[in-house]
Amino acid sequence: MIFENKDQLKEKCAKIIEVDGQDISILDESKLRKKLIDDLIYTKVFSADKAAQEAACWIIRRAARALGIYSASIQSLYEAMGRKEVSGFSVPAINIRMITYDTAQAIFRAAMKAKAGPVIFEIARSEIDYTLQRPSEYMCAIKAAAIKTGYQGPVFVQGDHFQINAKKYAADATKETQTVKNLIWEAIDAGFYNIDIDTSTLVDLSKATIKEQQETNYRLAAELTTMIRDLEPEGITVSVGGEIGEVGGKNSTVEELGAFMEGYLETLKEHGPSLKGISKISVQTGTTHGGVPLADGTVAKVKIDFDVLRKLSDVARAKYGLAGAVQHGASTLPDEAFDRFPAVETAEVHLATGFQNMVYDSAVFPDDLREKMYQYLKTNFQGEWKEKDTEEQFIYKTRKKGFGPFKLELWHLPAKTRDKMGAELEKQFSFLFDKLKITGKQDVVKKYISAVEVPLELPAAFKS
Repeated sequence: MIFENKDQLKEKCAKIIEVDGQDISILDESKLRKKLIDDLIYTKVFSADKAAQEAACWIIRRAARALGIYSASIQSLYEAMGRKEVSGFSVPAINIRMITYDTAQAIFRAAMKAKAGPVIFEIARSEIDYTLQRPSEYMCAIKAAAIKTGYQGPVFVQGDHFQINAKKYAADATKETQTVKNLIWEAIDAGFYNIDIDTSTLVDLSKATIKEQQETNYRLAAELTTMIRDLEPEGITVSVGGEIGEVGGKNSTVEELGAFMEGYLETLKEHGPSLKGISKISVQTGTTHGGVPLADGTVAKVKIDFDVLRKLSDVARAKYGLAGAVQHGASTLPDEAFDRFPAVETAEVHLATGFQNMVYDSAVFPDDLREKMYQYLKTNFQGEWKEKDTEEQFIYKTRKKGFGPFKLELWHLPAKTRDKMGAELEKQFSFLFDKLKITGKQDVVKKYISAVEVPLELPAAFKS
């Protein structure tokens, strides 16, 4: 159920949880997991009452902490990878665009069965907008899923592609930069302790030298890093990522990595001599976000330059102490490609569209709802339909934008339908965890990641 107001919420929570000062005590863990957590996350996402939303969010986050579930930065583990103390696996970073509560449960189930190492949950600036998931909601859905499944330990949530829009930056640089700064503040406040800065959109290949081409990129990345260091909670070093090549563009080079890092570190020192820099670097090796759809709606095979990926990762670690290079746009690659990422010591692999495709194309996804969503896309995104694109190509490119407007219908699909899709997703997550070699790596996380207590302000509903 969705609580209509804070009083109804408090009534239903009685005898299951108890507010204890600035925290809560869990009186009945079984009832919390079985039903109340469902009601709390649905209230956070769908209640029309803001006070009920805020109260539900606070309870979810504090209940998670009481059960040993906590937001964490992956910084210390990535530093160990940079020192070559840890190797042999690539960290999956999973963007959840749809049915987030159910999808996150599938991830946790797969991770627990595999006794897996680190898994990152992430959402990009663009996804926040078109999936209608603000950072607070996204975090609550992840934490609620952890509670539901019985997971315990760190939860790595990441702001992916917190990106400067090049056109908006050209029109008003101050306004566009401030928009990204506001998003960073909102994300950290929600418990995102991993942030990928993407100012690679501002790389200017028309400039004479590589350092000049990267200058706006590294200067703005340093400025945003400085802001993150000012905002991060006491005891936490937010893991920050940089980017040198826009995904879908030309492949990155070692020279570009050097030019970016030298300029970035020089600029960061100007902001503060002891400021900690980025922990990883995103590069371009031949992929595009979502893949390239063919006329029949299938996805073209992509050839990744794994030699470039290896060289960039090696230099990133040896020269700059980074965890290594980050690969974007990987989820639509053929299955046989994934075990090559740990083989070339890729630090992190970003995965998104493939899971979206699994949901849309599932045999149990209601045909009438799919058709309704596609019709919505054809009506509302007609301006994005390129003349050369078939209908199948248009739908493939735009169907990610159907999740936000139809979030209510998707979250309220029959439980059997969501369970079936969840099982399909869980199987794929298990496959990827095995391929990326994080299976059985739980002890690595325990060794390098520890809980840090971060105060969370009591909501108005409980102050009285």
